Amino acid sequence: MTTANSASEETASTDARPAPTVWPTLQARDAGALIDFLVDTVGFLRTAVYADGDRVVHAQLDWPEGGGVMLGSHQPDGDWSREPGTAGTYVVTDDPDGLYARLRAAGVDMVRDIEDQEYGNRELAIRDPEGNLWSFGYYRGEPRA
Repeated sequence: MTTANSASEETASTDARPAPTVWPTLQARDAGALIDFLVDTVGFLRTAVYADGDRVVHAQLDWPEGGGVMLGSHQPDGDWSREPGTAGTYVVTDDPDGLYARLRAAGVDMVRDIEDQEYGNRELAIRDPEGNLWSFGYYRGEPRA
């Protein structure tokens, strides 16, 4: 069966690389501190933070180069509960060397120093205060066929 593509599907299919539309979600024991770390140290943008007292109900942090993450306070009994500190996320950046220098200078826990990868990427990896792993590099994925 053949279906017609919408205008947005046609645009996406002709683009060499997919747009950043996957948003990892995290829960944190101290969501406020994780937000501050990701914004003030790593470079995410604080787009929206909804709180109920000390509990972060929902936060959206945008990556300046596209995409972002959503996070909130850990809710062990919630339908969408995830154990804090167990996520791993890859983030695209056009300047991994500059980011590495800034994070190293800030004393961030480096999991892997910046290095060239066999598949053509240049990347680094850090651990946030909750224990989540973050990898940053300029690899944007393979072009769609």
